[in-house]
Amino acid sequence: MTHAHAPTTPRSTLVVTAHAGDFVWRAGGAIALAAARGEKVTIACLTFGERGESARAWRQGKDLAQIKALRRDEAERAAATLGAEVRFLDAGDHPLLPTPELTDRLVALYRETQPDVVLTHPADDPYNGDHPAAHRMALEARILAQAIGYPADGEVIGAPPVFYFEPHQPEMSGFRPEVLLDITEVWETKRKAMEFLAAQRHLWDYYTDLAVRRGVQLRRNAGPNLGLAHRTLAEAYMRPYPQIAKELA
Repeated sequence: MTHAHAPTTPRSTLVVTAHAGDFVWRAGGAIALAAARGEKVTIACLTFGERGESARAWRQGKDLAQIKALRRDEAERAAATLGAEVRFLDAGDHPLLPTPELTDRLVALYRETQPDVVLTHPADDPYNGDHPAAHRMALEARILAQAIGYPADGEVIGAPPVFYFEPHQPEMSGFRPEVLLDITEVWETKRKAMEFLAAQRHLWDYYTDLAVRRGVQLRRNAGPNLGLAHRTLAEAYMRPYPQIAKELA
């Protein structure tokens, strides 16, 4: 007699980013790895980066509506390549400002997606105020989504671990590479997604070089017997909350 197994809900990752390109540069490898494992990845893109991260398009004479459409198209193609779904909240960048409506929408997204893992910006970035703003919104919405009395649709969430992805200027942002994620097997996927972001073409080589440097660090910290590829590529993350474990590893 064969017993049917109840279908299991795939793990869920929620990525909260300030601008349309952030999730690709900073967390594209983690997203592609999760998607390759059959997990659901949802990207909450708070803005299109239309004012502060689209200089090339402005210099080409495009107007605000055209730039938003351009950045939406780039982000949608990049997300599809990585295997994720992207949601645009169109909250406006430079500056990105919190509003009760935006908070409600983020809380609803947390409850809808029920994330097992959350990826977002770290707390500090002296070069771009939108990134710390997105950080604060992501963490506040996570807390509110756990509050049973908060007036939002959906079931309350648990306490998903949060990982901060690496900012563009880590030395100036208090970033420590506490977690090194091996993205070698999905690197070509990430690179392809990066190349959809033509509005920020100048960053393609920068983030390629960064992946190589973090891969060197990963190999140095992994020991000699893990069978890592000679050219290992990696992304770096920080953890704001304690890691929960039953044994040290």
